[in-house]
Amino acid sequence: MGCGIPMVAIWAKHQQKLAEMQISSTALNSAERAAQYVSHVKELEDRVRVLERIVTDKGYDVATQIEALRDQRRIEDQLEDLREPSRI
Repeated sequence: MGCGIPMVAIWAKHQQKLAEMQISSTALNSAERAAQYVSHVKELEDRVRVLERIVTDKGYDVATQIEALRDQRRIEDQLEDLREPSRI
């Protein structure tokens, strides 16, 4: 019986470490997801601004403006891809 108490203590310590590792992993995943959401929201806000400009700018050829904005977006995406080579 004297050997049982140290074994329980070792097992309990191991379980505590596993729980801490799981909490740490969950927190990291949550932070990564939050960063992705922030990035996505920023992209959507940028798109809304573009659409607002298109709708409010009267007297300008809308199709030409849309194409110009698409070209600008492609250039920005290409520059971002060059800065982040690990992005797929």
